[in-house]
Amino acid sequence: MKVNHEFGPYVNKDSKVLILGSIPSVKSREFGFYYMHPQNRFWKIISDLFEEDFPETIDEKKDFLKRNKIALWDVLDTCEIEGSSDSSIRNPKVNDIKSIIYGTDIKHIFVTGKKAFELYKKYCYKNVLIEAIYLPSTSGANCVFSYETLKSKYEIIRKYTKK
Repeated sequence: MKVNHEFGPYVNKDSKVLILGSIPSVKSREFGFYYMHPQNRFWKIISDLFEEDFPETIDEKKDFLKRNKIALWDVLDTCEIEGSSDSSIRNPKVNDIKSIIYGTDIKHIFVTGKKAFELYKKYCYKNVLIEAIYLPSTSGANCVFSYETLKSKYEIIRKYTKK
């Protein structure tokens, strides 16, 4: 099934890091924001790292991101995909990552999941010229990593938002 990215990036001029996924999951497309599947551990991990309450609503999530100088987007604008399975992605068309970085303080890019990292390296790096740092997917389907392991891997984000 062909999927279009139905909502834009979350970014502001004070953003210092950009976190990229592949393309929004079925639940994220349904809700119109990032990492919205109830089994996805992204918001729990990131709020714990910054020692803040879990942001429940989309507005709370946006306030959290702004406060902590984090931008979110996805590598892909469109692709063919089965459900939310990154391994099924075909015919990818990438987003213009460089366009949202211009005018911000973003100097570091994190990419969540192997497929998103691979797509970034193949299609986006040559235009952006910022090496991406790989982070494991926080999807509930990624049961290889425990919550504590994921949290320790994501700790690096704090280093780059403090500067």
